[in-house]
Amino acid sequence: MKIRKKVYGDKNIVGKKIELLRKQRNIKQKDFIAMMQVLGCDINPTSYSKLEGQLRIATDKEIYAISKILNLPMEMLFDI
Repeated sequence: MKIRKKVYGDKNIVGKKIELLRKQRNIKQKDFIAMMQVLGCDINPTSYSKLEGQLRIATDKEIYAISKILNLPMEMLFDI
């Protein structure tokens, strides 16, 4: 498993948790992106990496798709 090279940003509050949950489930980024695309999210690897790194805003549609892939309620993605 790769270690994140850059520090997390402040553009969203779900990215770090999404990355943790994805890695806990041993899902590669490219496979996760493919699952998101099947659910209708047109996302590329760079954009997804920025989402996890909290370097860009996560849309409601993306959060919804991610919660479906991880089989969790959306609220579980927010560490508040």
